[in-house]
Amino acid sequence: MSNGGEPTGAAARRIATLALAATLAIQVFTSMAGAAAAVLAPTVAVAFDVDPRWIGIFIGLVYAGAMAASLASGGFIERYGSIRTSQACVVICAAGVAVMAGAPAGAPWLLAAAALVIGLGYGPITPASSQLLARTTPSERMAVTFSIKQTGVPAGVALAGAVLPSLAHAAGWRAASWAVAALGVAVALAAQPVRARLDVDRQHGRRLTLRAVLAPLAHLRTPALRRTALIGFAYSATQMCLTSFLVVYLAEALRYPLVVAGLALSVATVGGVAGRIGWGIVADRWLQARRTLALIGALAAASSVTLAFAQPEWPVPACLALAGVFGITAIGWNGVQLAEVARLAPRGAAGVVTGAVGFVTFSGVVVGPPLFALIASFTSSYRASFAALGAVSGGCALWLFLRQVRGLEVSNH
Repeated sequence: MSNGGEPTGAAARRIATLALAATLAIQVFTSMAGAAAAVLAPTVAVAFDVDPRWIGIFIGLVYAGAMAASLASGGFIERYGSIRTSQACVVICAAGVAVMAGAPAGAPWLLAAAALVIGLGYGPITPASSQLLARTTPSERMAVTFSIKQTGVPAGVALAGAVLPSLAHAAGWRAASWAVAALGVAVALAAQPVRARLDVDRQHGRRLTLRAVLAPLAHLRTPALRRTALIGFAYSATQMCLTSFLVVYLAEALRYPLVVAGLALSVATVGGVAGRIGWGIVADRWLQARRTLALIGALAAASSVTLAFAQPEWPVPACLALAGVFGITAIGWNGVQLAEVARLAPRGAAGVVTGAVGFVTFSGVVVGPPLFALIASFTSSYRASFAALGAVSGGCALWLFLRQVRGLEVSNH
C-alpha cells in the first residue's frame, strides 16, 4: 500500500482485474436483458396479438429510459459507489424483464412500461463502470480495459440470441423471460462480496437533488468533452443502424437468402467484439484516442458507402468480409471513446461526466434508426440511407483529423 492508502503493485493489479471482471459480467447481463425482447419478439407478438414491428418502439423506449437514467446517475454513483449502483441497476433490469414476463395478453401497454424500466436500469451501467475503471486502471491500459469491458454489450446480445430462442421453444417465452430475471438477481448477489473492496470512493454525505440531475451537462462546455460526446452521438447512430437494417437490406435489396443475411449480421457482431479490443490496443500503444476514432470513422464511412453500392451478384464471401469490416469499425469504437471521456474528466468525476456524455450518445441511438428509415422511405432505397450513414461517419473522421492538424499547428507556433 502507498502512503495515501491506495493499493500498489500486485494489489493494485488484483483490484484492477477484479473491477474489470465485475463490470464486464454486469454489462453482459444488462445487455442480454435489453436484447431479450428483440430476440423473443416473434413469439411475444403472437401472444399479445400485435405486429412484430412493435419491437422498434420497444427498443426506442429502452434507450429513452437509458438516456434519462444515464444523465441522472452521477450523484447515485458518487454516494453509493459504482458496484452498489450497478447492483441496483441489474435488479431494475431484471424487474423490467419480469414485468414483460408477467404481463397479461390483454395489456400490451405493460410492454412499454417494461421497456422503460429496463432502460432505467441500463443507462447508469456505463457511467458506473467508468467511474470504477478510471480509478483502478493504469493509464497505459485505459483504452484496452474500457474496450474489453464494452465487449459485454455484443456478448450479451449474442448470449440472448444463442440461449433464449431454444429456451422459449422448450418452455415458452415467459419462462425464458423469467429465467433472465432470475439470472439478474444472481448477478446482483454475486457482486456483493466484492462491493466493499471496490466501492471505497463512495461519498456517504453526497446529497441527491433534482437540480443535480442536469448539472453533469455543464461538463459538456469543455470543447474536448463536447466533441467526444458528439462523436458518440454519430457513431452510436451508425452502430444501431447497421445492426437494425443490415439483414433487411441484404434480404430485400440484394436478394440474399435470410440465412446468409443473418450470418452477415453475426459476422459484423463478432467483428465488433474483436474491434473493441483491437482498437483499444491501437489507441494505447500506437495512436491517441482521437486519431483512433478518426480512423474508425473513416473506415466505417468507406464500409457504409461500399455497402450502399453493393450488387446482388457480388460473391457471398465478399459481402461477409464487408460486414466484418463494418462491424469492426461501427461496433468497435465505444471502448476507445469511453476511455477518452474518462481521461478528459476531472479526477474522481468519470462517472458523472460519462453520464452526461452517455445522454448524448444514447440520443444517437434513439434518433439514428428513425432518420435512416425516413431517408429510405423518401428515396425508396436503403442504399441512400447507407450512403448518408457513410457521410456522417466520414464527416466525423474529417472533423477529428482537422482538429488534430490544427492542434499540431498551434503547438508548432
